[in-house]
Amino acid sequence: MPSPFPGMDPYLEGYLWSDVHSALANKIRQVLVPQLRPRYTARLEIYLVEDNAPETEVGILYPDVKVLQVRAASTGALHSNQSGAIATTPAQLTLPVLQPVEVRVPTVEIRDTALNVLVTCIEILSPVNKREPGLTGYRQKRQRLYQAGVNLIELDLLRRGSRPFNHPRLPSVPYLIELTRAQSGMVDVWTLGLQDRLPVIPVPLRQPDPDVPLDLTAVLNAIYDEAAYDLSIDYRVTPPPPPLSESDALWLENLLAPLRG
Repeated sequence: MPSPFPGMDPYLEGYLWSDVHSALANKIRQVLVPQLRPRYTARLEIYLVEDNAPETEVGILYPDVKVLQVRAASTGALHSNQSGAIATTPAQLTLPVLQPVEVRVPTVEIRDTALNVLVTCIEILSPVNKREPGLTGYRQKRQRLYQAGVNLIELDLLRRGSRPFNHPRLPSVPYLIELTRAQSGMVDVWTLGLQDRLPVIPVPLRQPDPDVPLDLTAVLNAIYDEAAYDLSIDYRVTPPPPPLSESDALWLENLLAPLRG
């Protein structure tokens, strides 16, 4: 069963996201390599990021994280210190200290085959990239890539979090795709709603080599089918946070009505 959505499926933004992220990176590489050879190739780079605020993703990305542990206390029980002079009142709750979660973030790197030099980086944003402290670190990485003369493609297919690229002319839309060509001083932006197909974007290489196309809708549809995500998604419930706008919620309700009976 294909996804009922024409473009990005918001139900993929929850606990399935880690699998979706990895599958997207792998499929993008698979699609690009035949178009790149023999002068270029695509490699998967996995870097580790510590999520120091996992509580913000509990119930969304980390459904099994144990957030709260309640210790039952006897009503009216008092604890005394060693001298027995002062009695203390037992706490109503005992909460565990949440430990950082190690997140594996895959990215696609296009390199020339002669010198193995990085030419273009395709970043699929993770929730940890879109809030602090990871947001600052990711913005620093963007700057390093630009200064190194690397083309950067960013796929922001998550509605929650802050955009790493800020501009007053950016509209408030669910999804963004951005292309920063090396040393251009400009960013090409594709703004996307729930009703939009994902675009076919250009993947730049070194001059004078032409761009190669990347059909993101075809990539997303392929991984949805290969991973059988429809077996894991309950379209009768609301999608993961944040809440949809009123117009998007109405459109979604009409779209999913046949699946909800």
